[in-house]
Amino acid sequence: MTVRRVQSGSPWEESVGFARAVEAGDRVLVAGTTAFKGDVLYGEGDPYEQAKVAFTTALEAIAELGLAPESVIRTRVYLAHARDVDAVGRAHKELFDGVRPVTTLLIVQGFIDSRVLVSVEVEAFRGTPSEEH
Repeated sequence: MTVRRVQSGSPWEESVGFARAVEAGDRVLVAGTTAFKGDVLYGEGDPYEQAKVAFTTALEAIAELGLAPESVIRTRVYLAHARDVDAVGRAHKELFDGVRPVTTLLIVQGFIDSRVLVSVEVEAFRGTPSEEH
């Protein structure tokens, strides 16, 4: 089985030693992704904007491996505050309503940087689409 890795340039990728995305066989896994691009946090104080930026970064990583949003089969959303569920859910729906991946939303104690409100993970599958049931 061939394994390919994608780096996004996050400073944490280098200091912690991880890849943004890993393709192993037909599966692509995207690491916890926030609204940071380099040292800049986009959407500070805005959970909707942070979710959009984080998911966009994750989708860019799977695109580097030749996959589109339609390939996403699972998302995990980690929130710093329960109050942000509706805003982040709205961002998720805008991006994935036509795809309908399985999704888990979790409230966590916090993130490495206290300004981060949202972190997301994405799993995608490279396979033949089948009909819905």
